[in-house]
Order: sequence, then C-alpha cells, then structure tokens
Amino acid sequence: MESLVKRNIHALAEGALGHFPVLVIQGVRRAGKSTLAAQLAAGRPHTLVSMDDTESRESALSDPDTLLKPAADSLMVIDEVQRVPGLILAVKSVVDKDKQPGRFILAGSSDFMALPDIPDSLAGRAATIRLRPFSQGELAGRQEDFVARLLRGFEALECRSTWTRENYAQMAWRGGYPEVLGLEEPWRSLWIDSYLDRLTARDAQSVTEKVSAARVRAVLRLIAANQGGELVKARIAQAAGISTNSVTTCLDTLKALYLVDTVPAATVNLTKRETDRTKAVISDTSLALQLNNITVEQLASASPHGNDWFGRTLEAVVIAELLKQRDWSAERWSLSHYRDTTGLEVDAVIELAGDRVILIEVKASSSYHSGQFDSIKKLAAKLGDRFVAGIVLTTADHAWRYTDNLIGLPVAALWEAW
Repeated sequence: MESLVKRNIHALAEGALGHFPVLVIQGVRRAGKSTLAAQLAAGRPHTLVSMDDTESRESALSDPDTLLKPAADSLMVIDEVQRVPGLILAVKSVVDKDKQPGRFILAGSSDFMALPDIPDSLAGRAATIRLRPFSQGELAGRQEDFVARLLRGFEALECRSTWTRENYAQMAWRGGYPEVLGLEEPWRSLWIDSYLDRLTARDAQSVTEKVSAARVRAVLRLIAANQGGELVKARIAQAAGISTNSVTTCLDTLKALYLVDTVPAATVNLTKRETDRTKAVISDTSLALQLNNITVEQLASASPHGNDWFGRTLEAVVIAELLKQRDWSAERWSLSHYRDTTGLEVDAVIELAGDRVILIEVKASSSYHSGQFDSIKKLAAKLGDRFVAGIVLTTADHAWRYTDNLIGLPVAALWEAW
C-alpha cells in the first residue's frame, strides 16, 4: 500500500530539493518518511544511510566527515538522523562549503527543534516538511485542496457523496497509517498497542530525558478521552495525579513525537471575551479510538455513547484532514478554533491572506437545518467584510445552499471532487 500511494506533498518536497541544500522530512513514526525520501532520491545519484544501522551510527559518532563524503558528488539521504544529533553540525559544515541545492535529505521521527541535544537549527540552509499518515485524497489517488476549491467558487449544489455514517466510522477507525489499513482484528489493535507502547516508553526518552513513560501515557490517554476538546492542563494534572509542569513536559514530548496536534484559539481580535485555550487532538483517529477502547461498531451505533464519540471523532477527522491539506494547499492559510465566554463556538477558523476568514462547523447530522449555521452567522457578523464563507459539514449525501455564502456540504467534500 505505502509504495503504491503517491504522497501529495511530493511535488513540494521535490521543489524544495531544487532550492535548498537540505530538505528535512519529519513526522510520526511509520507514516512513510523513508519511502518518500527514497522516491525523491530515485532517478538521481544518491547515497542512503540510516542511523538505525549500528555501523552507520558508530561512523557518524566517530568520524562524521568521512561518513558524509558521498555528499560531495551526490544527494545524501540520512534516515532517523535524530539518533545522532551531533551529525547536524557536520552537515552544516558540508553545506556551508558548498551551498548548491539538493545536498541532503534528513528524515526523522521527532521534531528536531524540540530535541535537547540538537546543536544547530540549520536555519537558512534547510526546508522542512511534515509527513503525516495518508490523507483520504491520497488513498483515492487525488490531490485534494478544499480551501482552494472553495475560493474558486461555490458550485456546491452539484456535490453528491455516497459516504454514510458507517463509512465515516470505518475510515476513522482505520486511520491513515500505511501498515494498519490492511489489518483486521486482532492484528490492528495489537499493532496500535505495540506502537504506542514503544513510542511512549522509548522514543519519549530521546526527546525528554528521564521523562516518565507512565506519565506520558497517562497524559496521552486523557487527551484521547477529550479528543478535540480544549486543553486545560490543570484538569489533566488533577486527573493524572501529577503537577501542571509535568503535564507541560509530557505534552511537549507528545507533540515532538507528532502524536498530538494542537489547534490554537483564533486570533481574530473580535471581543475581549474571547478565550485563549488551545484544543488538542490525537494526530490519527485510529490511535484515539484505540486508547478509548472504542470499536468501529460502537462508533457507527446510534446509541447515546456512539453518538457522543461519533460527533467528536468526526470533528477530529475534519481537523486532521485540513491539517494534511494545508501542507500542500495552493493557498496559504492557518487553522484555529473560536470560543468566547458567552458560549459562542466555531469548530474551525481558516484565516487566509488578506485578513479573510472561512468558518467551518462540523455536525454529525445526516440532514441540514438553519440552526446549524447560528454560530457561524454570529461570528460572521463580528467579522464584517473579512468573512468569506461559512460551511457546515455533515454526514448528508448532498449539498445545501442556505444563503449565498453559507453552505452545507458532506464531510467527504473535503477530499472528493465536486
């Protein structure tokens, strides 16, 4: 599966190689970074080394200059480079002597800037891209770009979708990890449990020395239990029986491992009553559901428990897909959420160039009604001319134009052609 699916960020990565001496590919483990690096290197002279290999790692530690000699004549790919932080200085030295583009691809499973032993940022020398698990567009062989599509016009009434609640539940339960997509139970659960155990018990130590694996896992579980909710560290600290400082350390570690994404509060400066709480989501819905022991049958169920989890999971799906698309979108935009102390909330706020704003609400309903747009209309009134459009995403199979710039769409419109 992984080798057959074209990554939508490939063109951006290829372009970066043509303009920067170093391309850094970062992202959660098993998302396909090594495969993307190999695809980028294919067709050109290159050398590939991995710091997972004992001999290569020892060479990097004892004689990095010799290890990097092949970079004089060809592209050099260094995988899992975070295992030897000091190698970054040797790469910097090589690049400073010859700044031609396409010298190195550095791939790693941790955020370099969050690692305590990284001696240099490679600022001005490197471009960084983040590779996430597969998007739904990638799995369908399509380069989806929902925001750019909206800005081209609202011919949304032609949008139809065959996706049902059961389809959304299955998609969220599967997630986007290449190795999980073809697994049935019990192997899917075993893969995810083993994956999380190793990341929280071992990889976390490479990010934050002496961090407690038990505490990291506890914070991860509590974030998963409140998937897509506001991040209140004091509540997590109380529930986990640890200090707020420990929560911060664990959260920073989880973010550095790309297991958790945060969505900031909108900075639209509309009212002094705005809150500044960040939302937190587990970066892949399959992990969040596993951490909460939610089965695909429960997620698809119309029971109160199933409805509660389905609604939260559907919002997390939308956030995750938007974050993936932002990496290759033709438009520059940021993603946040909005909430004020009066209770006015909007799930996703997309801030575009020129101070323009698109507002998105996510509803688990399979039909539309005017009340679903209430929060968008209230915030749009505050935004004035900055407001571009308001979108309500549902599990309906069709689109609905409520007004000229207020539109209902199936969630699947995020990745389907329309």
